[in-house]
Amino acid sequence: MSVIITVRSFAKINLGLRIGPVREDGFHELLTVYQTIGLHDVIRVRVGRGSGIEIRSEDPRVPQDESNTCFRMVEQAMAALRVKARVTIEIEKRLPVQGGLGGASANAVATLLGLERTLRKSLPMAERMRIAAEVGSDLPLFLVGGTVLGVGRGEQVYPLPDLPAMPCVVVTPRVGVSTPQAFAEWDRLLGGSTSGHESSSPDQVPREKPGEPCSAGADERVRPDESRHTSDRPRKLTGAKASDRMDLLSRGLSAWLSELHSSAPSSFFRRRGRAGNPLPWLVRAGIENDFERVVFPEFPELRECKRALVRVGAKYASLSGSGSTLYGLFGSRPAARKAAARLQREGWAAQATSTLTRAGYWRRVLGG
Repeated sequence: MSVIITVRSFAKINLGLRIGPVREDGFHELLTVYQTIGLHDVIRVRVGRGSGIEIRSEDPRVPQDESNTCFRMVEQAMAALRVKARVTIEIEKRLPVQGGLGGASANAVATLLGLERTLRKSLPMAERMRIAAEVGSDLPLFLVGGTVLGVGRGEQVYPLPDLPAMPCVVVTPRVGVSTPQAFAEWDRLLGGSTSGHESSSPDQVPREKPGEPCSAGADERVRPDESRHTSDRPRKLTGAKASDRMDLLSRGLSAWLSELHSSAPSSFFRRRGRAGNPLPWLVRAGIENDFERVVFPEFPELRECKRALVRVGAKYASLSGSGSTLYGLFGSRPAARKAAARLQREGWAAQATSTLTRAGYWRRVLGG
C-alpha cells in the first residue's frame, strides 16, 4: 500500500499592495508584502503504481481536472524529477475558494512538498521556485513563508525580517470580486486605458467578462499566461503616478528595514513594544492596498467590513489582495477573539487567528 502524506496549506494576507504600470508582457507591476497566517487547508498526497494525476475534494467548487493548480504543479514536478507514478491529491478546503488568501496557490505548494516527501526525492530550491512561478504568480511566496516582499507580477519574492506573530481577525464577505475588472477600474482611475489588455493579480484569479464576479473556485483555474496581450492588440501603460506610488512605498520599506538593521533586532522590538511595533513604519510607508480605491466603491459592503474591524479594535485593517477577504491586526489574542465573536454576532463570517513567522510557518507545514 502506498503511504499518504499530509501537509497543511496555510493562507496569506497582503500587508499593503501597490499597483504599478502595465509591463510589456501585459502584467501590472506589483509591490506587496505577503504575510502567512494560521488559517489553512489540508492536503493529502498519495503515490502509487500506474500513471496519471487524480484530484479529489468534497468541495464542489474545487476543480478536479488539469485546470487545478495542484494538477499543474504535480505535472511539472514529476517531469523535473523524472518519475512516473499515479498521484492522488485530496484537498480538504477550510479556506474560501476565492477571496484573496491565496488558497489555491498554497494548495499547490503543499502538494509539491507532500509529493517530494512521498517520493523521498527533492527538487533544488531554484527549480521549485521556477516551477512555482510558472504555475502562478503568488505560489513562490509559500516556498518562503513568514514576511515576504513580492515584486514583478508578485512572483519575485524576497524574505523580509520576520514581523513578530500578531493576532488577527479574518472576515470573508459573501461577494465576489473580479480581479481583471478591478485592474481595469484602477487603470481608469489613473487616467490610463484598459483597451486591449487584461492583467494578472497576486491572487491569480482568472479573466472574467467585465462586470461579472469571479465564479466559485476561480483561483484554482488560472494560468500565468491567460491574462497577457495578444500581439495584434494595442498596448497602453498606466500613468507615471503608478510608478511614483510604488517608489514611495519602496522608500518607506527601505527606511523601515534600515532602522531595523541599525540595532540588534531584540532591542529594536523591545523598545517598540510587542505586537504592533513595526506597523507605524509600514503605515508611514503607505501600506494601504491600492485595490481598496476601486473595489470599495463597487462593493460598499467591503468598506463597511473594514470599518467594522476598526470599530471592534483592529490596530490596522485592510483588504487582502483584490478581495473580497479583509483582515484586522490586534494587540492581543483575547482582543482578537473578542472582536471575532462580536463580528459574528453582527453577521460577519469572522475568524480569529494569528500571523505566522517563517519558522512557525515551516514547523506547522511540515508537522502535518
